[in-house]
Amino acid sequence: MRYLLIGWLVFFSIGCSVTAKQPALHDFGLPASTALTHGNASVSINAPTWLWDNRIRYRLLFASPSQVRFYGLDRWIASPPEMFEQLLAFNGKAQDYALIIRLQDFEQQFDAPDRARVVLRFSVEAYSDNKQKIGMQEFYMQQSTKTPDAAGAIAGFIDLAHKANERVHDWLAGLSNHKE
Repeated sequence: MRYLLIGWLVFFSIGCSVTAKQPALHDFGLPASTALTHGNASVSINAPTWLWDNRIRYRLLFASPSQVRFYGLDRWIASPPEMFEQLLAFNGKAQDYALIIRLQDFEQQFDAPDRARVVLRFSVEAYSDNKQKIGMQEFYMQQSTKTPDAAGAIAGFIDLAHKANERVHDWLAGLSNHKE
């Protein structure tokens, strides 16, 4: 009995001293240029309910294409719609418009165990100061990840989100040219 009690004490003291590893939190990084300013941009995002959590999602297309999985030790600091909204609003080029973004896809997809890509699909509606719709554009972007894992997904999404920001602002600049 005495050895059993000592065994339990050792087990609990070891078990209590080992803490569960906390997930690492990630964001999209700093803007590519420090010349960017937060203008008077009005950006709002709509997304399906499943995209409003901070888990990094992936899908094994080669094995179980209908099953969504999540990385356990890596998460976004906020939901992808919140981070994407902040990234798009953090640029003076959007200040002439009210933007409504509809985010449809934001996940890593594995075509094979050693080959993955990140996918981002969204649409943008631009409205003038008088609330008149002046344009709508669909965007579908994908990019292969450098590594088929969470680190590859994070790096791929950071790069893809910044490229999406550039494409949206290029599209808005085109609207400005037609507006004048």
